[in-house]
Amino acid sequence: MHNFILVITILLFLSNLSIFQLSSSLKIGQTCSTDGNQCDAGLRCGTCPASGNTRPRCTRIQPINPTSKVNGLPFNRYSWLTTHNAYALSGSKSPTGSPVLGPANQEDDVASQLRNGVRGLMVDMYDFNNDIWMCHSFGGKCYNITAYQPAINVLREVQKFLEANPNEIITIFIEDYVTSPGGLTRVFSASGLTKYMFPVNRMPRDGGEWPLITDMVTKNQRLVVFNSKLAKEASEGVAYEWSFVVETQYGNEGKIAGTCRNRSESPAMNTTTRSLVLLNYFSTNPNVTGACIDNSGSLISMMNTCHQAAGGRWPNYIAVDFYQRSDGGGAPEAVDIANGHMTCSCPNIAYCKVNAPFGTCDIPVLSPPPPAQLALPPQPDGSFGGFGGFGLATHTTAQPGWFSLVVFIVLIMLLVM
Repeated sequence: MHNFILVITILLFLSNLSIFQLSSSLKIGQTCSTDGNQCDAGLRCGTCPASGNTRPRCTRIQPINPTSKVNGLPFNRYSWLTTHNAYALSGSKSPTGSPVLGPANQEDDVASQLRNGVRGLMVDMYDFNNDIWMCHSFGGKCYNITAYQPAINVLREVQKFLEANPNEIITIFIEDYVTSPGGLTRVFSASGLTKYMFPVNRMPRDGGEWPLITDMVTKNQRLVVFNSKLAKEASEGVAYEWSFVVETQYGNEGKIAGTCRNRSESPAMNTTTRSLVLLNYFSTNPNVTGACIDNSGSLISMMNTCHQAAGGRWPNYIAVDFYQRSDGGGAPEAVDIANGHMTCSCPNIAYCKVNAPFGTCDIPVLSPPPPAQLALPPQPDGSFGGFGGFGLATHTTAQPGWFSLVVFIVLIMLLVM
């Protein structure tokens, strides 16, 4: 009788342990439910039907903060996740009252993007309604049906983030259609961002190293702004992008495997007098269902191609649509790979030892597979091989294999007593 009570107690303990594991958060690649995100922080539950992954799994939406591993390098020795048309959100309704018919490029607002580790924002700015707006255009003009929101709304989100996170640096790339004199100066001043702007006269023009990231933080010069209009550098102090950056071709032409072209405004990718490299990787027509493929293996493959084309340089900015979509590691993994190579000469920044000498890596050794007699594959009925007769159907992502083995042993003990 005492043995029977002991066995029941053990079974109840194991049952509670199993329930605890079921309620814990899930790791990357594990099956999840889209009804409620059970995934670890930095992950989301999603699918990628375009690549055949129809079962919801935990995928990454956040890169590792590179300065948490290696701090104090020049700014151009880091890579940053960047959102193309960061303001163009799915389901947007214009403050003008009109539905927005322009294409969407992202699914969450800029505040959420920044919380998820995005540090580069691509935006389009136009004169509209006697103000500066973020907008798509027809023929270079903004209309109600393509006007997403006043630029100051997005810029204030950036200001709030910089104020709340005094060690973070953000870059804004402006595709500039503003013709009103001093328009950019006014909107940046009204948003409270002017005090954070990194001065153009501190940007290296000869391809040299940028200031140390710690120096930028200490001086509170934590907003780097690039503009597509050369004249604005002299008139408003906003840096002309292609005096400092080489940039890949955007859209479908920039996704041709094995090639890495520069966009027409940019110097050639191997131009060493520009010390920052921007990799664009997104379709000409935004495609939320196809983005999970773009933001996966093909992105990393293109990054490797462009590493060669850029004279052995890894991208400082990786710009994508729908950055949260992938079939696994996604754009955050690409950023981590670039940061690993640049900051510590490791294949991924996850393997960098904190503030250790360059080339010091901590790459985990993969454990060998278990002996064949212990590797019990799931059977068609959902049970583990050898245990099916006891009806112990166990989901492989919900309960570990050892749990079934222990329960099996306990049941044998119960039967022989």
